[in-house]
Amino acid sequence: MKIMVTGGAGYIGSHTCIELIDAGHQVVIFDNFSNSNVEVVRRIERITGTAPLVVRGDVRDRDLLTTVLATHHCEAVIHFAGLKSVAESVSHPLLYYENNVLGSMRLVQAMKDVGVNKLVFSSSATVYGDPIFLPLTEDHPKSPYSPYGRTKLVVEDMLTEVAQSTEDFRIAILRYFNPVGCHASGLIGEDPLGVPSNLMPFIAQVAVGRRPHVNIFGNDYSTPDGTGIRDYVHVTDLATGHLRALEHLGRQDFLQVNLGTGRGSSVLDLVRAFSKACGKDIPFVFSARREGDVASYYACTDLAHQLLGWRATRKLHDMCVDTWRWQSRNPNGYDIAPSQASA
Repeated sequence: MKIMVTGGAGYIGSHTCIELIDAGHQVVIFDNFSNSNVEVVRRIERITGTAPLVVRGDVRDRDLLTTVLATHHCEAVIHFAGLKSVAESVSHPLLYYENNVLGSMRLVQAMKDVGVNKLVFSSSATVYGDPIFLPLTEDHPKSPYSPYGRTKLVVEDMLTEVAQSTEDFRIAILRYFNPVGCHASGLIGEDPLGVPSNLMPFIAQVAVGRRPHVNIFGNDYSTPDGTGIRDYVHVTDLATGHLRALEHLGRQDFLQVNLGTGRGSSVLDLVRAFSKACGKDIPFVFSARREGDVASYYACTDLAHQLLGWRATRKLHDMCVDTWRWQSRNPNGYDIAPSQASA
């Protein structure tokens, strides 16, 4: 199958491209490279032995999307493209609605234009908001606490209504929790432009000497050690989940599932695990809570196992070891020459 992957040069998108290629699919990466690096495409080729097709473009450009889908005879789309920082969305909500909501609408319109009807959408557990109960099941009430989460829910609602219409769309909505880790080769990983908004790459950059310490936002939550608890899931497990969802769309027209481990780990758990993995002390300082953060978040993953036959298999230690392999071999991220990064 030939699959367009929007945002395919990004962190989760690039790992998913590897899983797709290894499974025998052809990949067309559609990315504007606003928060990714063209070097990742060469790294994908080194890992898989296959060079993905790449189109530089913005997901809000319906005409270009239509042209690419038609020209390359794509049969399905996996949609990652969008902005993803909770904190930034609070400061710039309109930017998030334009990119995440309008971009997703333009993509679905383009798919309809050319008759492509299979879509896997990258959603987020932030659609649930402050948990009423844990673990979070797919039928938990939806009350996002940030503009980022609300944009994801708006797109989910739009896709649900598209699937319920007579448009013959087959749609999988994947709500994943906290993606971390890197490909076992050490060739690709999470390399955000500027200051990382996610915890794991920030810890890794502290460990490699790029930043002085980790800021832990809040140590007064109602959790065992006072820091926030999250469900950290290895990005390769997550990528495999997208492949399973795409395969399942041949048997079911619509699904919404959580992708996580079902286990919660605190921020301090992650810092200590990374320290053990890299053999270094990780300095940290406590700061005030961030707007939009909640105390605890972790998934119930029974439905993903039931429908997709999928479970996350990698532990917190594996996530930290793989991240350290990537960061230590690529101390400046993708700005290092690929020949210097050993597989």
